[in-house]
Parts: sequence; structure tokens; C-alpha cells
Amino acid sequence: MVTDFDTAISILENGTRREILKHLVREAHYPLQLAELLEVSQQAIMKHLKVLEESGFVTSEKVPSEKGGPPKRIYAITQSFSLRLDLGPDLFRAEHRQLPSGGPARLSNQLPEDVLDVAERVGSRRRLPMAEALSMLSELSEELDRLDAERDALIALHQQIKRKASRVVDDTFEIYEERQLAHVLLEAPRRPVDLDLFCAGLQIQPQRAEEMMDTLRGVMMRQIGAEAGTIIAAKDDRLLPWWLAKSDSKQD
Repeated sequence: MVTDFDTAISILENGTRREILKHLVREAHYPLQLAELLEVSQQAIMKHLKVLEESGFVTSEKVPSEKGGPPKRIYAITQSFSLRLDLGPDLFRAEHRQLPSGGPARLSNQLPEDVLDVAERVGSRRRLPMAEALSMLSELSEELDRLDAERDALIALHQQIKRKASRVVDDTFEIYEERQLAHVLLEAPRRPVDLDLFCAGLQIQPQRAEEMMDTLRGVMMRQIGAEAGTIIAAKDDRLLPWWLAKSDSKQD
């Protein structure tokens, strides 16, 4: 099963595979059907289906032939996920997101209020008349468009903040590796930097990375103090940013 962006994109970069999946999301198909629909040889279709099946995109099973011949293999899609790529100056976000499972009731606590009534109307029903489904899907498509527009604006704001911070990074740090570490921190501000991964990417020693992290930490603390005009202080139960906590690597 594909669980990362790079693997998914390497499989989906092939246009024929994408066309195969477009058909399989609607209903299961036989290789010969796909070959005729896409005007590609059945041998080529089988090669693509093998890649898709080995990666967990599709599954196959043998079913009895409608004409009384030997059983035939039929293919259906199995994975449900979303790929997101945001790219621009001071912006690179690549995500593979698994879609939540469960029925409408289970999804309700994650849905926007504007579409909760749609989930309630679906309920536990196993079938929906086409006309009713079209109405529901239209409502959901409208909500998706609204959420996409909001997300686009958030990403643009994220990009602008990163761009302004990048100018300070360029002016503050003369050493390339220090600037790279600062960018890693800015790109994922809510979780600690994986210094081992950072060291491997730039081929530097862990001790050097710790020293650079100390440098960045000192710069940011001075920036906060200068902006506030005072020292950093907080209540005992206040959670401070992770980067303020200095790890003591000398302790046993």
C-alpha cells in the first residue's frame, strides 16, 4: 500500500496508468476492456495493472466468464487518498493524505457544519436515487470549492510570511548550513527538527548541527526579547515553543 507522496507520484506520472484509474474508480474492468477503451495493447495494459496492483492501488480477482469460458481476471481500485503539492518562491509542500474511513455518522465530527445535513440525509442507506445523489454531490462540490479557495488564501499568506522571514534569514546568517537549518525550522514550525536527517542531507557532523541549532535559538530569543522589550517569561503551565528547550546532550 502506498503511504508516501514520492511513491504515489512516481506511479501516477504515467498517463496511461492515470487513464486506467479513471475507469476503475467507476467500476471494475477486465484488461481487454481497458485495452479497447484506451486503444493500447492488452500486453501494455497488463504491465501497468501489475505496477498498480503491486503498489496496492488496485486488486484483482478471477470471476467466471459470462460466455462459459475459463475464468477471467477483473481489476478494481482499493486506495483512497489525496495528493497535495504547493510550489512557489518560499513555498514547497508535498503531502500524501489518507482519506478518513467510516460512514457518514463517523465522519460527522470532522465535517463543516454546512454539510452536516447531507451526512444526516445519507445516514446508513446503502443506495441513493441518482437525482437525490446529484443534489447532495452538488452541495458538497460547492463546499469543496469554498474550502479550496480558503486553503489557497492560507497557503498564499503562509508563502508571504515565509518570504519575509527568508529576507531576515539571509541578512542574519552568513553560513549556508545555518540558513538551511533556519529554513527547515520555518517549513515545519510545530515539530522539532530531525537533526539526524538534516546532518545526512548536508553531510555534516551532529555536533555541528547542535551548535547551529544553539545559534538559531539564541538569535530567535534575542529577536523576541527585542520585539517585546523585555526578557522571555511565562507561567509555569504555559507550553513554550519546542525550539526554546535546549537539549543537554552531555548528560548520561
